[in-house]
Amino acid sequence: MPDNKIRLQKYLAECGVASRRKSEELISGGKVKVNGKTAVIGDKVDPKKDRVSVFGKKIKSVEKTVYIMLNKPRGYITTMKDEHDRKCVSELVKDIGVRIYPVGRLDRESEGLLIMTNDGDFANSLTHPSKHIPKTYRVTIRPGITKQQLKSFSEGIEIDGKTTLPADIKVIEEQENRTVVQVTIYEGRNRQIRKMFDFMGIEVARLKRVKVGSLKLGMLKQGDYRELTPEEVDSLVNLAKESRE
Repeated sequence: MPDNKIRLQKYLAECGVASRRKSEELISGGKVKVNGKTAVIGDKVDPKKDRVSVFGKKIKSVEKTVYIMLNKPRGYITTMKDEHDRKCVSELVKDIGVRIYPVGRLDRESEGLLIMTNDGDFANSLTHPSKHIPKTYRVTIRPGITKQQLKSFSEGIEIDGKTTLPADIKVIEEQENRTVVQVTIYEGRNRQIRKMFDFMGIEVARLKRVKVGSLKLGMLKQGDYRELTPEEVDSLVNLAKESRE
């Protein structure tokens, strides 16, 4: 007989519960049960036969895949649920009608383009460490940045014991005690841009993601979202296929 079982974290991602990595955290934290028994990493399930629950709520298979772009405001954390009752991006997309989750993250004080979906394979293809999807940010810094610092940024900076991949950076606007730069990075390390500027003693006053791959935030209002077009989804999928380590 054919084996219809798949890894539990993959099933949770396909059902729109969370990304594979976040699903693994839920499993490790004892939040997931299969047929009434607390699951562990490595468990597999048969989607047609097994009963899976998260936080005591039964999980249903996804009937429709959804891909949206949210303009995340400051003050919201990039998660669907928070133990400390902080504002979550889930509040901004609660009328979607299906369970979706963020692809990657933006820290609480950052804003801008955040992709959300219930397609686990799509999310994994964009966030897997072997992929180097370009992400572009508009960053307001204080007071300014020197040519040597620009050079260091483009060559790579050691943070958390590891040198960053070369980043693209250019000055957009300069004023007294305030400079706006555009930064493109090719990896998704936690708070990477803030840590790079902090390493150089430069304050980040505002950080806004404006582009992922060819997908642009455009004029989407803060706090609003829109569905991605099939062409935009295909473009991101193709970029992930082309992007190699």
